Amino acid sequence: MVNADIKDGKRSSRSPKLQHLGRMFLLLLIIILANVLSSFLFTRFDLTSEKRFTLSPVTKKIMSGLEDVIYVKVYLDGDFPPAFQRLQTASREMLDELRYYSDGNIEYEFINPSSYSDKEQREQLYRQLASKGIQPTTLQSKAGDETSQQVIFPGALVTYRGEELPVMLLQDQIGASPDEMLNNSIQALEFGFTNAIRKLTLKYPQIICLLEGHGEASSQSLADITRELQTFYLVERKRMDGQLGSLNGYRAVVVAAPDSAFSEKDKFVIDQYVMKGGKVLWLLDGVIATMDSLERSDETVGIASELNLDDMLFRYGARINHDLVLDLQSAPIPVVTGQAGNKPMQTLIPWNFFPVIIPSSTHPVVKNLNAIKHEFVSTVDAVGKDEVRKTPLLSTSEYSKVYNAPVRISLDLLREKPDAKRFNSGPKTTAMLLEGQFTSNFKNRIPETIAQDSAIGFKELSDTTAMIVVADGDVIQNRTRKGMIIPLGEDRYTGQMFGNRNFIMNCIDYLCDDSGLMEVRSKELRLRLLDRARLQDERLKWQLVNAMAPLLLVGLFASIKLYSRRRRFASVRNSGLK
Repeated sequence: MVNADIKDGKRSSRSPKLQHLGRMFLLLLIIILANVLSSFLFTRFDLTSEKRFTLSPVTKKIMSGLEDVIYVKVYLDGDFPPAFQRLQTASREMLDELRYYSDGNIEYEFINPSSYSDKEQREQLYRQLASKGIQPTTLQSKAGDETSQQVIFPGALVTYRGEELPVMLLQDQIGASPDEMLNNSIQALEFGFTNAIRKLTLKYPQIICLLEGHGEASSQSLADITRELQTFYLVERKRMDGQLGSLNGYRAVVVAAPDSAFSEKDKFVIDQYVMKGGKVLWLLDGVIATMDSLERSDETVGIASELNLDDMLFRYGARINHDLVLDLQSAPIPVVTGQAGNKPMQTLIPWNFFPVIIPSSTHPVVKNLNAIKHEFVSTVDAVGKDEVRKTPLLSTSEYSKVYNAPVRISLDLLREKPDAKRFNSGPKTTAMLLEGQFTSNFKNRIPETIAQDSAIGFKELSDTTAMIVVADGDVIQNRTRKGMIIPLGEDRYTGQMFGNRNFIMNCIDYLCDDSGLMEVRSKELRLRLLDRARLQDERLKWQLVNAMAPLLLVGLFASIKLYSRRRRFASVRNSGLK
């Protein structure tokens, strides 16, 4: 009896071991099957409210249409602070997503440009990256009493069939906190990489027209933006000379800072170009005023600009007013404030005629852009019916005021302390997007014979199209210094870089975008910051929670496991005794 009981006890004790082995074998089999299936199937569950880890349909479509390998060099490798490690990780994850949807046609590597031990080789690489459009950023770190600097290049080069384009991964923004800047940079990754890939893989580049013949900005003044546009588009300068159809074939037309009136023939050519779906970027001065005149005298007068375009823009839905906006949020200019021996002392003082606009709109053209600098800018009003959708893109700060032309412009303004109470006109729109079907400016204005002429093909209602009206011709123009081109957006007095170039490029990209990719720039990633005040007040409590909670959990699981083992062995022992 006893031997039988012992045997029965051995059999009962052997059974749980077999059960454990069976469970382990089953778990191992499930893991192997899951890995095999994962190599054929791909899925990702995005539980974030804003779907930050989900690519847009247009991005997936562009990636799936790749015919050859895209190679990406990301110059964001090395020992970085946590913020840049987040950007590095987000860039890697984005490229992994793009790689999957491209069926493996995306290859990438992360490079540390500071890894060269040879100083000359390292500086040569720095110069190459800067010449290709990847600008450096200097990081400062402090360890004890020592402060060190580290030069990084937060950008990437995207290469396709011998052509390459730069992508800046870090988005500079005046007035944004480091956390906001990083968050905006991460949410711009999808658009940055996808936009570069789309432009590299376009089989038929689009053609942009820079209009001539009405005193528009010179080729030298547009040299920087022309060079930037030529990276993505074919760019031509064109005179219309009243020739009907002379704008046919252009994806968009840029009218940059004309200073003489348009003839009715040229207006008719532009009008019919718009009626057939053409896109126009208008950069027009409402008032003629320049700093050159103030270099010869302390005072000048800004007079209304007569371009003979008011009626046409009014019919389309916008009016550029003959006025100038002054804003307390403005860029400085140097002013002589004293003498140091025989040399004059200069001080930088804000010049209210140079508003600095920090975009607040969430529209893709201006979302998360760096501040844009205006020089002698006018206001834009929305007019007409609601058939045309009107979207303000740029607006001054709430501390602004407006002077109607003729405007007395005097440097004496710099010697006065600005009174905020007098800058009470509120935000004023300086750039506006118009979208929809436009009515021809020549409707009911031309003879019936011309209107019915099939060779002319007159249209009085446009196809669905768009145009952007900016009340400043300087916003697109670069400066020169000793024959050298100063990058568009670089302030000639402070060296600060504004977002003018990116603003113009976004305007052109939006007008020329047929894919809907620009809408990706509207993707919003909410910045969830810690409540620092509460964190300071409850610091000790959360330190104790973080320190004790893992220990308590381990103790709880150990107690449950010990209790379970005791019950199991007790049941085995009892069954053996029986």
